[in-house]
Amino acid sequence: MPTETDVLVLGGAGVDSIVYVPELPLPFADSYMVPSIEMRAGQTGDFVAMGVQALGLRTHHIDLIGDDHAGDLVRALHRDRGIALTEVLQPGGTKRAVNLVGPDGRRLSLYDNSRSRDADRLPPTTVRALADVSRHAHVSLTYPCAFALPTLRAAGVTVSTDLHNWDGEDTYHEAFAYEADLVFLSTAALSAPEKTMRGIAARGKAEAVVATAGAEGAYLLVGGELTHIPAVTPPAPVVDSNGAGDAFASGYLFGWLAGESPPQCGRYGAIAGAYACTVPATRTDVIDRTQLLAVNAELAR
Repeated sequence: MPTETDVLVLGGAGVDSIVYVPELPLPFADSYMVPSIEMRAGQTGDFVAMGVQALGLRTHHIDLIGDDHAGDLVRALHRDRGIALTEVLQPGGTKRAVNLVGPDGRRLSLYDNSRSRDADRLPPTTVRALADVSRHAHVSLTYPCAFALPTLRAAGVTVSTDLHNWDGEDTYHEAFAYEADLVFLSTAALSAPEKTMRGIAARGKAEAVVATAGAEGAYLLVGGELTHIPAVTPPAPVVDSNGAGDAFASGYLFGWLAGESPPQCGRYGAIAGAYACTVPATRTDVIDRTQLLAVNAELAR
Protein backbone atom coordinates (compact mmCIF):
# COMPACT_ATOMS: atom_id res chain seq x y z
CA MET A 1 0.00 0.00 0.00
CA PRO A 2 1.44 3.41 -0.93
CA THR A 3 2.27 5.71 1.97
CA GLU A 4 0.53 9.03 2.50
CA THR A 5 2.35 10.00 5.69
CA ASP A 6 6.00 9.96 6.68
CA VAL A 7 5.43 10.50 10.41
CA LEU A 8 2.24 9.64 12.26
CA VAL A 9 2.33 11.36 15.66
CA LEU A 10 0.18 9.90 18.41
CA GLY A 11 -0.80 11.92 21.48
CA GLY A 12 0.74 14.94 23.12
CA ALA A 13 -1.74 17.59 21.93
CA GLY A 14 -2.59 20.32 24.41
CA VAL A 15 -2.14 23.87 25.61
CA ASP A 16 0.40 25.52 27.91
CA SER A 17 0.09 28.63 30.02
CA ILE A 18 3.49 30.32 30.03
CA VAL A 19 4.60 32.27 33.11
CA TYR A 20 8.00 33.98 33.21
CA VAL A 21 9.27 34.03 36.79
CA PRO A 22 12.24 35.86 38.36
CA GLU A 23 14.03 32.66 39.36
CA LEU A 24 13.71 28.89 39.66
CA PRO A 25 13.13 27.39 42.12
CA LEU A 26 10.63 30.10 43.00
CA PRO A 27 10.82 31.09 46.70
CA PHE A 28 7.56 31.02 48.59
CA ALA A 29 5.64 34.30 48.61
CA ASP A 30 2.01 35.35 48.70
CA SER A 31 2.30 36.81 45.21
CA TYR A 32 4.65 37.79 42.41
CA MET A 33 4.35 40.36 39.65
CA VAL A 34 5.29 38.69 36.34
CA PRO A 35 5.76 40.16 32.85
CA SER A 36 2.91 38.16 31.31
CA ILE A 37 0.85 35.00 31.47
CA GLU A 38 -0.01 33.65 28.04
CA MET A 39 -1.84 30.51 26.88
CA ARG A 40 -0.86 28.90 23.59
CA ALA A 41 -1.35 25.55 21.92
CA GLY A 42 1.67 23.30 21.78
CA GLN A 43 2.68 20.30 23.88
CA THR A 44 5.08 17.49 23.08
CA GLY A 45 3.13 15.83 20.27
CA ASP A 46 2.26 19.18 18.72
CA PHE A 47 5.91 20.22 18.70
CA VAL A 48 7.10 16.96 17.15
CA ALA A 49 4.39 17.26 14.48
CA MET A 50 5.39 20.86 13.75
CA GLY A 51 9.07 19.93 13.78
CA VAL A 52 8.95 17.10 11.26
CA GLN A 53 6.44 18.96 9.09
CA ALA A 54 8.78 21.96 8.87
CA LEU A 55 11.59 19.61 7.81
CA GLY A 56 9.56 18.49 4.82
CA LEU A 57 8.09 15.24 6.15
CA ARG A 58 4.44 14.45 5.49
CA THR A 59 2.83 14.52 8.92
CA HIS A 60 -0.41 13.41 10.54
CA HIS A 61 -1.32 13.88 14.20
CA ILE A 62 -3.97 11.94 16.15
CA ASP A 63 -5.01 12.56 19.74
CA LEU A 64 -7.89 13.00 22.15
CA ILE A 65 -8.96 16.65 22.28
CA GLY A 66 -11.75 18.32 24.23
CA ASP A 67 -14.68 20.30 22.96
CA ASP A 68 -13.43 23.45 24.65
CA HIS A 69 -11.45 26.64 24.08
CA ALA A 70 -8.15 24.85 24.63
CA GLY A 71 -9.16 22.34 21.96
CA ASP A 72 -9.97 25.18 19.59
CA LEU A 73 -6.42 26.48 20.06
CA VAL A 74 -4.99 23.05 19.20
CA ARG A 75 -7.20 22.74 16.13
CA ALA A 76 -6.21 26.24 14.96
CA LEU A 77 -2.50 25.47 15.40
CA HIS A 78 -2.73 22.44 13.13
CA ARG A 79 -4.91 24.22 10.61
CA ASP A 80 -2.54 27.19 10.43
CA ARG A 81 0.51 24.92 10.04
CA GLY A 82 -1.13 22.66 7.46
CA ILE A 83 -0.78 19.57 9.67
CA ALA A 84 -3.41 16.87 9.24
CA LEU A 85 -5.21 16.24 12.52
CA THR A 86 -7.48 13.37 13.51
CA GLU A 87 -9.20 14.25 16.75
CA VAL A 88 -11.02 11.94 19.13
CA LEU A 89 -13.27 13.55 21.71
CA GLN A 90 -11.71 13.73 25.17
CA PRO A 91 -14.64 14.00 27.61
CA GLY A 92 -12.41 15.39 30.36
CA GLY A 93 -11.25 18.27 28.19
CA THR A 94 -8.06 19.14 26.35
CA LYS A 95 -4.76 18.49 28.11
CA ARG A 96 -3.18 21.58 29.65
CA ALA A 97 -0.16 22.61 31.68
CA VAL A 98 1.51 25.62 33.26
CA ASN A 99 5.17 26.26 32.43
CA LEU A 100 7.19 28.42 34.81
CA VAL A 101 10.18 29.78 32.87
CA GLY A 102 13.21 31.27 34.59
CA PRO A 103 15.59 33.96 33.26
CA ASP A 104 18.12 31.31 32.18
CA GLY A 105 15.55 29.48 30.04
CA ARG A 106 15.01 26.57 32.42
CA ARG A 107 11.43 25.58 33.04
CA LEU A 108 9.20 23.83 35.56
CA SER A 109 6.08 22.24 34.04
CA LEU A 110 2.91 21.63 36.05
CA TYR A 111 0.61 19.15 34.28
CA ASP A 112 -3.12 19.00 34.94
CA ASN A 113 -3.76 15.26 35.33
CA SER A 114 -7.53 15.61 35.70
CA ARG A 115 -8.26 15.49 31.95
CA SER A 116 -7.71 11.79 31.29
CA ARG A 117 -10.18 9.03 32.04
CA ASP A 118 -9.26 5.37 32.48
CA ALA A 119 -11.52 4.49 29.56
CA ASP A 120 -9.90 6.95 27.14
CA ARG A 121 -8.57 5.23 24.02
CA LEU A 122 -7.45 6.06 20.51
CA PRO A 123 -9.77 3.88 18.38
CA PRO A 124 -7.71 0.89 17.15
CA THR A 125 -9.42 0.85 13.75
CA THR A 126 -8.55 4.52 13.21
CA VAL A 127 -4.98 4.04 14.40
CA ARG A 128 -4.57 1.01 12.14
CA ALA A 129 -5.96 2.84 9.10
CA LEU A 130 -3.53 5.72 9.63
CA ALA A 131 -0.60 3.41 10.37
CA ASP A 132 -1.24 1.39 7.22
CA VAL A 133 -0.43 4.44 5.09
CA SER A 134 2.46 5.71 7.26
CA ARG A 135 6.20 5.09 7.18
CA HIS A 136 6.77 5.72 10.87
CA ALA A 137 4.88 6.43 14.10
CA HIS A 138 6.10 8.65 16.93
CA VAL A 139 4.24 7.84 20.15
CA SER A 140 3.94 10.50 22.83
CA LEU A 141 4.14 9.49 26.46
CA THR A 142 0.65 10.80 27.18
CA TYR A 143 -2.23 8.56 28.21
CA PRO A 144 -3.64 6.44 26.51
CA CYS A 145 -1.02 6.06 23.77
CA ALA A 146 0.50 2.89 25.23
CA PHE A 147 -2.67 1.01 24.28
CA ALA A 148 -2.02 1.85 20.61
CA LEU A 149 1.41 0.21 20.52
CA PRO A 150 0.17 -3.32 19.64
CA THR A 151 -1.86 -1.88 16.75
CA LEU A 152 1.19 -0.05 15.41
CA ARG A 153 3.27 -3.20 15.70
CA ALA A 154 0.64 -5.20 13.81
CA ALA A 155 0.70 -2.58 11.05
CA GLY A 156 4.45 -3.03 10.66
CA VAL A 157 5.49 0.61 11.03
CA THR A 158 8.64 1.58 12.88
CA VAL A 159 8.01 3.31 16.20
CA SER A 160 9.78 6.00 18.20
CA THR A 161 8.97 7.50 21.58
CA ASP A 162 10.28 10.09 24.02
CA LEU A 163 10.43 9.12 27.69
CA HIS A 164 11.31 12.70 28.69
CA ASN A 165 12.58 12.88 32.28
CA TRP A 166 12.12 9.20 33.14
CA ASP A 167 13.91 8.15 36.30
CA GLY A 168 14.49 4.65 34.92
CA GLU A 169 12.12 3.11 37.48
CA ASP A 170 8.57 4.41 36.96
CA THR A 171 6.75 1.45 35.43
CA TYR A 172 4.37 3.66 33.41
CA HIS A 173 7.19 4.37 30.95
CA GLU A 174 8.18 0.76 30.38
CA ALA A 175 5.64 -0.12 27.67
CA PHE A 176 6.92 2.82 25.64
CA ALA A 177 10.58 2.14 26.37
CA TYR A 178 10.51 -1.52 25.43
CA GLU A 179 8.21 -1.41 22.39
CA ALA A 180 9.87 1.38 20.38
CA ASP A 181 12.55 0.96 17.71
CA LEU A 182 13.98 4.38 18.56
CA VAL A 183 13.89 5.73 22.11
CA PHE A 184 14.61 9.29 23.22
CA LEU A 185 14.91 10.38 26.84
CA SER A 186 16.53 13.04 28.99
CA THR A 187 19.36 12.45 31.44
CA ALA A 188 17.83 14.98 33.85
CA ALA A 189 16.35 12.46 36.29
CA LEU A 190 18.76 9.57 35.68
CA SER A 191 21.36 8.64 38.29
CA ALA A 192 23.05 6.27 35.83
CA PRO A 193 22.22 7.29 32.24
CA GLU A 194 24.35 4.65 30.50
CA LYS A 195 22.94 1.84 32.64
CA THR A 196 19.39 2.95 31.85
CA MET A 197 20.13 3.23 28.13
CA ARG A 198 21.64 -0.23 28.03
CA GLY A 199 18.70 -1.60 29.99
CA ILE A 200 16.28 -0.22 27.40
CA ALA A 201 18.27 -1.77 24.57
CA ALA A 202 18.59 -5.13 26.35
CA ARG A 203 14.97 -5.48 27.43
CA GLY A 204 13.24 -3.90 24.45
CA LYS A 205 13.22 -3.55 20.68
CA ALA A 206 15.24 -0.34 20.34
CA GLU A 207 17.95 -0.29 17.70
CA ALA A 208 18.96 3.16 18.96
CA VAL A 209 18.61 4.91 22.32
CA VAL A 210 19.33 8.63 22.55
CA ALA A 211 19.70 10.49 25.85
CA THR A 212 19.74 14.28 25.64
CA ALA A 213 21.79 16.15 28.23
CA GLY A 214 21.11 19.83 27.58
CA ALA A 215 24.24 21.93 27.12
CA GLU A 216 26.36 18.76 27.38
CA GLY A 217 24.91 17.46 24.11
CA ALA A 218 23.50 13.94 23.94
CA TYR A 219 24.52 10.29 24.15
CA LEU A 220 23.78 7.71 21.49
CA LEU A 221 23.65 3.95 22.02
CA VAL A 222 23.66 1.88 18.82
CA GLY A 223 24.81 -1.71 18.47
CA GLY A 224 26.12 -1.74 22.02
CA GLU A 225 28.42 1.25 21.40
CA LEU A 226 27.88 4.45 23.36
CA THR A 227 28.99 7.68 21.67
CA HIS A 228 28.70 11.36 22.49
CA ILE A 229 26.82 13.84 20.31
CA PRO A 230 28.34 17.30 20.84
CA ALA A 231 26.03 20.20 21.59
CA VAL A 232 25.57 22.82 18.89
CA THR A 233 25.98 26.50 19.71
CA PRO A 234 22.54 28.16 19.55
CA PRO A 235 22.20 30.78 16.78
CA ALA A 236 20.92 33.39 19.28
CA PRO A 237 20.72 33.86 23.06
CA VAL A 238 19.05 31.02 24.96
CA VAL A 239 15.68 32.15 26.27
CA ASP A 240 13.74 28.93 26.89
CA SER A 241 14.43 25.21 26.86
CA ASN A 242 10.78 24.33 26.28
CA GLY A 243 10.42 22.12 23.21
CA ALA A 244 14.15 21.47 22.82
CA GLY A 245 13.76 17.73 23.32
CA ASP A 246 10.89 17.57 20.85
CA ALA A 247 12.99 19.51 18.34
CA PHE A 248 15.90 17.12 18.85
CA ALA A 249 13.61 14.16 18.18
CA SER A 250 12.26 15.85 15.03
CA GLY A 251 15.74 16.50 13.68
CA TYR A 252 16.86 12.96 14.46
CA LEU A 253 13.79 11.50 12.75
CA PHE A 254 14.46 13.64 9.68
CA GLY A 255 17.86 12.01 9.30
CA TRP A 256 16.71 8.54 10.33
CA LEU A 257 13.93 8.40 7.75
CA ALA A 258 16.39 9.62 5.10
CA GLY A 259 18.73 6.72 5.88
CA GLU A 260 21.48 8.86 7.42
CA SER A 261 24.00 7.42 9.87
CA PRO A 262 23.15 7.61 13.59
CA PRO A 263 25.85 10.27 14.27
CA GLN A 264 24.46 12.43 11.46
CA CYS A 265 20.95 11.96 12.79
CA GLY A 266 22.26 13.09 16.17
CA ARG A 267 23.81 16.18 14.63
CA TYR A 268 20.50 17.10 13.01
CA GLY A 269 18.84 16.64 16.38
CA ALA A 270 21.41 18.83 18.13
CA ILE A 271 20.97 21.58 15.52
CA ALA A 272 17.18 21.56 15.88
CA GLY A 273 17.36 21.44 19.67
CA ALA A 274 19.75 24.39 19.82
CA TYR A 275 17.44 26.44 17.62
CA ALA A 276 14.46 25.65 19.87
CA CYS A 277 16.28 27.11 22.88
CA THR A 278 16.30 30.53 21.21
CA VAL A 279 12.51 30.67 20.78
CA PRO A 280 10.41 32.16 23.61
CA ALA A 281 7.90 29.72 25.09
CA THR A 282 5.05 31.98 24.04
CA ARG A 283 5.86 31.20 20.39
CA THR A 284 5.87 27.96 18.42
CA ASP A 285 8.62 28.60 15.87
CA VAL A 286 10.56 25.55 14.69
CA ILE A 287 13.61 25.20 12.46
CA ASP A 288 12.86 24.45 8.81
CA ARG A 289 14.68 22.18 6.38
CA THR A 290 16.66 24.97 4.69
CA GLN A 291 17.91 26.33 8.01
CA LEU A 292 18.79 22.87 9.32
CA LEU A 293 20.80 21.90 6.25
CA ALA A 294 22.57 25.26 6.17
CA VAL A 295 23.78 24.89 9.77
CA ASN A 296 24.76 21.28 9.10
CA ALA A 297 26.83 22.33 6.07
CA GLU A 298 28.54 25.01 8.16
CA LEU A 299 29.42 22.48 10.88
CA ALA A 300 30.78 20.06 8.31
CA ARG A 301 33.37 22.53 7.02
